[in-house]
Amino acid sequence: METLLARIPAHSQRQAMDWSLVLASQGIEAVIEQSPETGAWGLLVEPEQFAAALDSIRQYRLENRRWAWRTHLTSTGLVFHWGVLLWCWVLILFHWLAEAFGGRLESLGTMNDQVLATGQWWRLFTAITLHADVGHLASNVATGLVVMGLAMARFGPGQALLAALLAGAVGNTAGLALRTEHYIGLGASGMVMGGLGLLTAQSLVLLRAPWPAWRAMFAGAAGGVLLFVLVGLNPAGDVLAHAFGFGSGLLLGGGLVLLPEGWTRNRWLDRAAGAVATLITVGAWALAIAAAR
Repeated sequence: METLLARIPAHSQRQAMDWSLVLASQGIEAVIEQSPETGAWGLLVEPEQFAAALDSIRQYRLENRRWAWRTHLTSTGLVFHWGVLLWCWVLILFHWLAEAFGGRLESLGTMNDQVLATGQWWRLFTAITLHADVGHLASNVATGLVVMGLAMARFGPGQALLAALLAGAVGNTAGLALRTEHYIGLGASGMVMGGLGLLTAQSLVLLRAPWPAWRAMFAGAAGGVLLFVLVGLNPAGDVLAHAFGFGSGLLLGGGLVLLPEGWTRNRWLDRAAGAVATLITVGAWALAIAAAR
């Protein structure tokens, strides 16, 4: 005579799958079943294991009732935005032009301790596009390719570009204001650290989730901070510009993730932000060239 299996009802197929894994870890065999009449999901177990199975599921639910295991994260559907290659090529082009003109662009666009005295604020932005040598350029392009590509995918290419550019300018301003000695600064590392700040801030979207999901938010933020410590606190680099670039990116990214979802997904707003970033860069160089005449 065939033994009838005991049935444990579940609210969904996913819950039934989760519970089957719990039972398997306790050595209890279970079959996931959907009722052909009602469509309800459940687990089938041997009658002599029914009580033990219920006890295992009950214990699992007690241990995990305070965790929000599945939390929706805002996403554009992209993991990496290859438009970042254009940004990389722009940096390479500027370096080639600087070499071709024998350092003339560096004299026009680098940061120095006379910026405030002369009022040449545009150097806060022009310095981002210049690099001391090929090694300096390669380091920022390699790191920026990953960081900016991910940030562009998360926030949109235009908004990520504008936010990171502004963060880089804030980093340059801090490096200028907090130093008393002679200072010359150039490079996109502050902007790259701004992009890392944007990525770190994306976990703040979990502020809208139930309290248990905040653990994931803190873990994501901690990961971003550790990456900054690893990459941005190299004594050979401009630590002040890196730190303030990262902090500014974190603040700007926090503002973006807390905006209504439609704002960050709006294609026209993103294009407008990209246009503003382009105009700032082009305008800054136009002012630098005009001032030299």
